[in-house]
Amino acid sequence: MLTSLFSLESILPLGLQVAAVGLWLGLLLIFAEGLHRFTRTDSEVVRKVVHIGTGNVILLAWWLQIPGWVAIAASIIAGAIALISYKFPILPGINSVGRQSLGTFFYAISIGILVAWFWPLQLPQYAAIGILIMTYGDGLAALIGQRFGQHPYQFWGEKKSLEGSATMALVSFIITASILALVEGNLWNIGLIALGVAGVATVLEAFSKVGIDNLTVPIGSAAFCFFLHQIL
Repeated sequence: MLTSLFSLESILPLGLQVAAVGLWLGLLLIFAEGLHRFTRTDSEVVRKVVHIGTGNVILLAWWLQIPGWVAIAASIIAGAIALISYKFPILPGINSVGRQSLGTFFYAISIGILVAWFWPLQLPQYAAIGILIMTYGDGLAALIGQRFGQHPYQFWGEKKSLEGSATMALVSFIITASILALVEGNLWNIGLIALGVAGVATVLEAFSKVGIDNLTVPIGSAAFCFFLHQIL
């Protein structure tokens, strides 16, 4: 079961846990800046590399059993850095996408909120579901929609595509079903829960504006998954 795999708290001290997360993020940012500076990679692709890579921190935090207060403090610091970077670009490869968005700030804050909610309940799987839906669902939906979207639609001035939304729904379903199945076993209700969460995540992503989906998608997905699990 996944719960037995995510249990290294007694093996690694806090300092090494934090160092492992810091190393991952440092290597990710170096790689992203390298793509931006030394290749012709589109800025939006670079941003999504960081978006997807950063989201995996929730798995490291879960696996290493990092205390909630550490993750919350890190999210606050990351949010502050994100706000500063909008005024004084620290990593231009991440922010130079040609549009105004608070997505990076909301991204950091959403991680802190979900950890603060589910870590004390000993239910980190819901935090992971919310963050990974944002990480992979939203990230891949944007890339697929931009590259292959042939059926556009628009909400609140934000352009989306049916192909991108379908990607969001599919990835959200797979993430939710996979994590619940690994944690709890192959229960009959997992498919229904995953289907409901995928629908909510897709709608929230479609109605996003100025990066607010990086807040509404993870929190809404995690909350709805938790709610459905209580009633099904």
